[in-house]
Amino acid sequence: MLIKGYTNIKIRIPKHAPNFRMGTLNQSPIKSLISKIIQDLKVTIHDTINIFPSHETEKQSMFLSNIDQVLNFNVETVHFFVANPRFPLQIVEEKLKSALSEALVVYDFLAGRLKLNLESQRFELDCNGAGAQFVVGKSEFELGEIGDLVYPNPGFKQLVQKSYDDLAIHDRPLCIIQLTSFRCGGFAIGVATNHAISDGISVKTFLENLASLAADKPLATTPCNDRHLLAARSPPQIQFDHPELLKIPTGIDFPSPTVFDTPEGELDFKIFKLTSNDIAHLKQKAKDEPFSTNAKITGFNVVAAHVWRCKALSYGTDYDPERVSTVLYAVDIRSRLGLPPSYAGNAVLSAYASARCKEIEEGPLSKLVEMVTEGTKRMTGEYAQSVIDWGEVNKGFPNGEFLISSWWRLGFADVEYPWGKPRYSCPVVYHRKDIILLFPDIVGESNNEVNVLVALPRKEMEKFEDLFHKFLA
Repeated sequence: MLIKGYTNIKIRIPKHAPNFRMGTLNQSPIKSLISKIIQDLKVTIHDTINIFPSHETEKQSMFLSNIDQVLNFNVETVHFFVANPRFPLQIVEEKLKSALSEALVVYDFLAGRLKLNLESQRFELDCNGAGAQFVVGKSEFELGEIGDLVYPNPGFKQLVQKSYDDLAIHDRPLCIIQLTSFRCGGFAIGVATNHAISDGISVKTFLENLASLAADKPLATTPCNDRHLLAARSPPQIQFDHPELLKIPTGIDFPSPTVFDTPEGELDFKIFKLTSNDIAHLKQKAKDEPFSTNAKITGFNVVAAHVWRCKALSYGTDYDPERVSTVLYAVDIRSRLGLPPSYAGNAVLSAYASARCKEIEEGPLSKLVEMVTEGTKRMTGEYAQSVIDWGEVNKGFPNGEFLISSWWRLGFADVEYPWGKPRYSCPVVYHRKDIILLFPDIVGESNNEVNVLVALPRKEMEKFEDLFHKFLA
C-alpha cells in the first residue's frame, strides 16, 4: 500500500553487477556507466535572495482541494541547458529573476506560504507576498563531464535548493529556483515547488509562462487559480467503492519510519531502456494475442502492463499465485470534470488495475493492457468527484502495491526559453521500491523511447530483470 512517507532512501549501486540489458538491443556494463557519473558536482552557492511580485498582490487565503491536501511535500526538477553565446550567465540570471517577479503576480500563491487552518484542520495557501527564492550557484565541472543526464544522478540534488525543514511550515518558501553554471558556459535551472500547489501539468504551464516572460513576451497561458472547482460536494456523495484508497482510522497517525522507508544499502537501482522498436514489439504482441476491443493499445498502456507484470511476479521472497497485485498510475481529470486546461492546482488522480498473480503470469499481455485501459476509463467525471468527496469524509491516501509515475510525455524539455530548449529535463529522484519512474530520452535522440527506473531489493531486482527480458522476447 502507498501511504504518506517521504524519507529519502539512499541507494547502494551493486559493484558485483554484471552486464545488464537496456531493452532488447543494448547491453552496457553497469561499472562503465557509473564510472562516467560524477556524484559530487562540487557546487558552491554564491547568492540566495527573495523574489517578490513585481506588483502588489491581494493578501488572501486560498482554498486547497482534497487532492492538494495530501501532497504536502516538495517536487524537484532539473533542466539542463548547453551554452548559448548570446545569453551569458549574467543575462540568463537577470532575465530569470525579472520573469519570476512578473510571474508571481498571476501566480501569487507561489510567493505565499502554506498554513494549517486550526479550525478546519485543513491546509490553505496564505497569499501573503512573502516571496519565492532565487539561488545562484556554480559547479567546478563542465556539463559534459557529469555523465549521462538520463541517469538519475544523486548529485543532481545539489542543483536544487530544498525547502528548509528546520523552518516552521508557514515560513518555508513554496517555490525555489536555483541557477547553477558549469565551466563550459552551460547551466542548470533547478525548480523546487511544494506538490500541494501544483501537479506536473500545471508546473509545465508555469515554466512556459516563465520562459515567455523571460523573452519579454506576454504570458503563454493565463493560469486558472480557482481551486474551488475541485471542492467536495455538500453533502459529500461517495458513489463508488474505492479500493485504490486507504482509509486511516481516526486517531491513528502514520508510522515512523513509514512502511516504505528502506535502510541504506538495501536497494539495487537500474534503468531499463525500451527502444521505439521494443515498444512497437509490445504493441504488436498485444494485437496478435487474443484481443479485446476494450484494450487501447498505446505506448503508455503496453509499457505499464509490461512493467506491472514484472513487478508483480518479482514481489517478495515467495511467489503466491493467489496474491492480488494492484498497480496505480496517474490520470489527468481536467477534461473529465470540465476544468480549463490551465487549471493551476492538482488535477490528477490515481487510476488502478488489480489481478491475481496467476492471471498476470499466465494471461496474455493484451489482457493486462485491457485492465490498464479499464482503469483509465473508470476515471469518469462522476468517479473523480466521488474520490474528492471520499477525501472530505476520510483521512487516507492511495493504496496499491506500487505506483507508475510517468514523466515520459510531460514535455518539460519542449519549453522554449530565450536561450533555447533544455538539453534534458528530469525530476531529482529519491529511490523508492513502491514507485517506478518512466523518463523520456535525451531531446533530439528519440521521442519514442522510454527509460524505466526501478529500485528494488537485490533478489527482487534479479527476478524483475529476468522477467523484463523474458516477457519482452
